Amino acid sequence: MSFEAKSIDTADKTVFYAELAQQARGLLHGERDRIANAANFAALVWYALPRINWCGFYFFDGRELVVGPFQGKPACVRIALGRGVCGTAATTRETQVVADVNAFPGHIACDAASRSEVVVPLFVGDALLGVWDVDSPEPGRFDDDDARGMQALCEIFLQSLSPSAQTEAAA
Repeated sequence: MSFEAKSIDTADKTVFYAELAQQARGLLHGERDRIANAANFAALVWYALPRINWCGFYFFDGRELVVGPFQGKPACVRIALGRGVCGTAATTRETQVVADVNAFPGHIACDAASRSEVVVPLFVGDALLGVWDVDSPEPGRFDDDDARGMQALCEIFLQSLSPSAQTEAAA
């Protein structure tokens, strides 16, 4: 399986994210380990998505969000629920698209170069698993199309962890 970096500057984002989703399904197929899938998922997005400087997971440990597999510079290790963009996504259960992180109240600057961010909360039923976080050094890098694309990718990640998803995929 080949994973190539693509430019989405001129390409249709819907097509881009559909192709990336297909690659994610193939990459995660047959594996249920959360850490293994998170690591490969982060690497896939890192190499496919242009103009980003960090992407990765924060997993909920029962009290706070703790950094998981990621690509980019070293990251903040722990984030309180309700704090920063990641903590806000986790508590509101809503994807956060932030055009200017410096204007976001309580933003946590793990990398001062980050200027915009998209964070997707990850829930299994009503249980918080964590968040998927992507940063860019460009202001306004992400829009609603990116949010929808990231949400679809995250759904593939969550399905990969489900025993029922593995059974259905094998049938």
